[in-house]
Amino acid sequence: MEFLGSLWRGGRRLMKRKDSDAGDAGRALEELRASLYNEIRTSEGAKRQQQRYCGPVAALSFNFLVAVGIIMANKLVMGKVGFNFPIFLTFVHYITAWLLLAIFKTLSVLPVSPPSKTTPFSSLFALGAVMAFASGLANTSLQHNSIGFYQMAKIAVTPTIVLAEFILFKKTISFTKVLALAVVSAGVAVATVTDLEFNLFGALIAIAWIIPSAINKILWSTLQQQSNWTALALMWKTTPITVFFLGALMPWIDPPGVLSFKWDVNNSTAVLVSALLGFLLQWSGALALGATSATTHVVLGQFKTCVILLGGYILFKSDPGVMSIGGAVVALAGMSIYTSLNLQGSQENTKQILPSPKPKSTGEDSTDLNVNTNTTTIV
Repeated sequence: MEFLGSLWRGGRRLMKRKDSDAGDAGRALEELRASLYNEIRTSEGAKRQQQRYCGPVAALSFNFLVAVGIIMANKLVMGKVGFNFPIFLTFVHYITAWLLLAIFKTLSVLPVSPPSKTTPFSSLFALGAVMAFASGLANTSLQHNSIGFYQMAKIAVTPTIVLAEFILFKKTISFTKVLALAVVSAGVAVATVTDLEFNLFGALIAIAWIIPSAINKILWSTLQQQSNWTALALMWKTTPITVFFLGALMPWIDPPGVLSFKWDVNNSTAVLVSALLGFLLQWSGALALGATSATTHVVLGQFKTCVILLGGYILFKSDPGVMSIGGAVVALAGMSIYTSLNLQGSQENTKQILPSPKPKSTGEDSTDLNVNTNTTTIV
């Protein structure tokens, strides 16, 4: 009986310990949830969370995977489904994004925006309007130009961004980076520009698209890096403006007949999948621009083009031609050099930010050394 009694007491102590451990774990999880919730209640905290969990590598990888996915989805929608209304499709993308962001806000998981006085409404309005023209004119350019001319216009975005950042912010890049970007652009041109059929209207649309596309990327990157904007908060503020301008563009650019399209279950599902991927593309693109720069984001898009071309050759035995394969390889080499230069720059900036360690000493020498160090710092 004594043995059974001690066994019973030991079991009760063990049960109490387990209950205590479970309670501690539950309290820890509740504190973590409360901490994360409180973090997104301020723009500074939300920005810290975005930087902590979505650095440059994660943001660029996320954007790359989503971009590949939406290319396949849009090929399905435009090709197999036969949905030939590119502006309306973009309109559906942004309407879907707006609804999802409204749900996030209702659930109190949408990050808080910075105070209105820190960012003038004109900047947000400009970003929303430019985003609509960048998306709409891109689809129109693809519709009225050959693939080769469309790719040439995309390549022209890179020098436009460099020039615009210099004019607007006096931002310069090193000569070695310029050479690397030139190699990337030349390689992509050789890899993708197989035809250059000229169409006056298409050429004007392509030229008109280059500047909004460059400004769009610059604004997304600048507002996030110079203010406490997060990607989702900035999307919430600018998406309604983009929707308005896309609605205004539709009658002028899209062909008539969108309402008479066969909206059955299969076709509607394909459009909805494309719209959901469109939201993820917008979000991942904003994260990538906030974590890196407008130029780096353009290079990522060119990297995607080269990977798709080489992937089709390796995996699916497609034959784009020796010139195209060689151009893609040259472009990837240029991208590697550009990435390496960016990493070196980041390491140098980190070294400059970190304080230099003070030498340790004792006694009177230590006091003299501290005085000298402080004097030097003040001067």
